[in-house]
Amino acid sequence: MNYRLLYFASLCDAAGRSRESVASDARDALALYTEIAARHGFTSRPERLRVAVNGEFAEWNRPLADGDEIAFLPPVSGG
Repeated sequence: MNYRLLYFASLCDAAGRSRESVASDARDALALYTEIAARHGFTSRPERLRVAVNGEFAEWNRPLADGDEIAFLPPVSGG
């Protein structure tokens, strides 16, 4: 399946981009994050992140569909 991924804050820095399209056999957000984290060297554990699918916050075990947009959101601080 093909997914559109969005990265924010430290994940964007680690990936060297804010978005990318990937082909993956991952069927849920957790499996996809695990695959992408290994590829980009992300060190944030999933329990420290939020995930959104097609613009809505989602659970990590939410099934994904071809063409979904998945955003991985680390905690951020403001000032």
